Amino acid sequence: MLSQFSREGDKATLADLPFDFSKDVYPVGRLDADSEGLLLLTNDTFLNNRLLNPKFKHQRTYFVQVDGQITDTALGELQKGVKISIDGNPHQTLPAKVELLVNEPPLPPRTPPIRVRQSIPTSWIALTLHEGKNRQVRRMTAAVGFPTLRLVRWAIEDIKLGTIQPAEVVEVEKEWLFKKLKINK
Repeated sequence: MLSQFSREGDKATLADLPFDFSKDVYPVGRLDADSEGLLLLTNDTFLNNRLLNPKFKHQRTYFVQVDGQITDTALGELQKGVKISIDGNPHQTLPAKVELLVNEPPLPPRTPPIRVRQSIPTSWIALTLHEGKNRQVRRMTAAVGFPTLRLVRWAIEDIKLGTIQPAEVVEVEKEWLFKKLKINK
């Protein structure tokens, strides 16, 4: 599903969710069409600014399935930050927190499933960023030689996807949200 309310071809959008959203609600940040996971929707412009303005550097954690058995060297490079290209311009990513996941994270099956090649192993990592460039995670893993197969935004600060299922909408209280996002208003 596209993380927007407006139609774009025949792809599903947020407007297809079985929920009565107010006309002034919009997604805070986006997930590209091939990504999954936690998406915040709000009509609070202060919150939108705090989460999207790079100077506030809120953390987002992604579970990333990569093609191949990722190496300690690649993990170290991701941790230090790597050089990627954004709109044809070089960009040095900020240092990131990276953890090799021993077990596959508890996620629902992906629709459609990722490509499976029996002879090539995959690895899962948890990657925590404090910046959000276009397709940054995918560019970072590719830069260290391990292309992303599946990308799931697992957390934004202390808000975790947990057992929320795809297309499920959960309303939360503003006070709880700001506390979990570590935002003082």
